[in-house]
Amino acid sequence: MAAEHCTDSGHDLRFDLRIVASWIEPGSRVLDLGCADGKLLRFLRDTKGVQGLGIEHDEDEVVSCVAQGLSVIHGDINTELPGFPDKAFDYVVVSQTLQQAYEPTGLLHQMLRVGRRGIVSFPNFCCLQVRLQMAFSGHVPVTPELPYQWYNTPNIRVLSLEDFKTYSRAVPFAITRSLAVNPASDGSAREVRFWPNLLASYGIFMITAA
Repeated sequence: MAAEHCTDSGHDLRFDLRIVASWIEPGSRVLDLGCADGKLLRFLRDTKGVQGLGIEHDEDEVVSCVAQGLSVIHGDINTELPGFPDKAFDYVVVSQTLQQAYEPTGLLHQMLRVGRRGIVSFPNFCCLQVRLQMAFSGHVPVTPELPYQWYNTPNIRVLSLEDFKTYSRAVPFAITRSLAVNPASDGSAREVRFWPNLLASYGIFMITAA
C-alpha cells in the first residue's frame, strides 16, 4: 500500500490534527482536551458540523477560542472530566497532551468513560532521529516533534509507539486504529509502515474501552 498523504483543506491545521480531523465522523460530539487556540474545533465545526467543546488551561488561548465562537472551558482536564456524564461525547481528543499528564492512566479512564472513542497522538521518543541524537551528542534530543530543551519542556514523560501498545494491555484499552507518520515539507504527513517504532516520529491512535 502506498504511503498515506494526509492532506485536506485544513489550511493552518498541524499535520497530526489533519489526521485526527479525518477520523471524526460528521455531526459528531467532540471533546478536545487541551484544545489550545481551537483550530481543530473550528475546522470540525465549519467542515463537518461537529458539536465541539474544548478544555484549555491557558487563559489567552481560551479567549482566542471564544472570539471564534467556540465553546471552551477554562480549566484543568484532570479536574474537569469527572463532572461530565458517561458517553456524553462520540470522540475525546488528546493531541500532544498525554505526555504532559501527571496521571495518564486516570486521564484515559475518564476519556473512555465520557467518550465512546478516544483519539490520542504523541511524538515517538524512540524514533531513529532521537536515538542518533542521544547516541552521538550525549544530550537530551531536540527535534521538530520534541522542540524543547530539558529545562523548559512541558513533557513530564516520554514514550514510544511500542510503549503505548504495551500500555494498552496494562490499563487496559483497545486500539482500534493507528497511524505512524512523519511530517512532510508541504505540511501533510506520510505514513510509515516499515519499522514504525524506529522510523516514525509521531503516532496517532484511536482507542475504546476494553
